[in-house]
Amino acid sequence: MGVVVVEVCDGNLITELDIEGIIESEYPEVAVLMNECLSFCGMCAVRPYAIVNGTRVFAKTKEEALDKIRTKIEEELAVYAD
Repeated sequence: MGVVVVEVCDGNLITELDIEGIIESEYPEVAVLMNECLSFCGMCAVRPYAIVNGTRVFAKTKEEALDKIRTKIEEELAVYAD
């Protein structure tokens, strides 16, 4: 398990991308957890999003959401950098 956890609802629009494969290949220290439901049904149906270490990250498009997720991961990993 990584120092950064990205949680994704498997009913979310962002799953049209291989979010798990993309993130885990770019960031080996990150764990992507696919869940049946993250209890944000209103957002899940309308916008692509994920939860990165407890913080919701969302955008209008799945590509923009992926970029924001990467940015949040970088912020979280910076805490562990020397």
